[in-house]
Amino acid sequence: MSKEDVCILIPTLNEGKTIEGLIEEFKSLGYDNILVIDGHSTDDTVKTAENAGAKVVVQSGTGKGQAVSQAFQSITSKYIVMIDGDGTYLPEEVDKLLEPLVAGVADHVIGNRFTNYQRGAFTRLNLFGNRILNTIFGFAYGVWLKDILSGYRAFNNNAIKQIELNRTGFEVETEITVESVKKELKTVEIPITYLARVSGADTKLRPLRDGFRIASTIYLLARTHNPLFYFNLIGGLLTVSGVAIGIYVVNEWLKEITHVPLTILATLLILTGIQMFIFAILSDLIVSVHKENMHMMRKIVEGKEK
Repeated sequence: MSKEDVCILIPTLNEGKTIEGLIEEFKSLGYDNILVIDGHSTDDTVKTAENAGAKVVVQSGTGKGQAVSQAFQSITSKYIVMIDGDGTYLPEEVDKLLEPLVAGVADHVIGNRFTNYQRGAFTRLNLFGNRILNTIFGFAYGVWLKDILSGYRAFNNNAIKQIELNRTGFEVETEITVESVKKELKTVEIPITYLARVSGADTKLRPLRDGFRIASTIYLLARTHNPLFYFNLIGGLLTVSGVAIGIYVVNEWLKEITHVPLTILATLLILTGIQMFIFAILSDLIVSVHKENMHMMRKIVEGKEK
């Protein structure tokens, strides 16, 4: 592999304290094709990155997701490495991420932070939230990964061409992972080191707000990939609610107290829940047929390319 075939993509927003060192480390390793896509930083990130020798593009919109999407559309390199600009990842581990791509065993490589993280790199809330989100992802997509939110990843050009991004914020890592599953891209995880933030470098992540948005993204995107999970969850909640209200109504009726409105509500909730289960089965059949057709189309395209 020629290092000229690799583009280092660094999305930034006010990373003036760390961006220079990051770029210099990659250059010392022989990686000169470095693209910084900046989210309208108010500090000296852009100037510092340019002085360090990186190509800097200010994104047209806002949010990390929009920045990554814009960058993916412009990059033509054979391999792409995406890394956060906050100095929490080690550039020297870049070859570990590229190795599966070069060997042809992966289209998308995720750096797993949880195998070796520095003290203070995660709060207890961060650790708990990540475990919950990884578990939800596993149930929703049937693929059990250890770190779907990692900001250190590598792709080949085939993966970049197929990944379609619509989310604009911190949900982008989740959407990339979902797209890899949907497009049947070969994805592997590689253990990496995760460092604590340098002093004075504030995190842009808001654990509760962004955690909820990421969980919502996992669930909403499951609608077109695993409708059984999507509709069964709705159906289960409606049915359980209806049964709970029904138990209360029956218990009151045994005491010769009637609740006609609650009886009607319980019946509607249970019936609607059953309908959701039916929708889940029908949608799963449609999605299964679609997946088979897409799989056949990919085989035909691959055959023509050969």
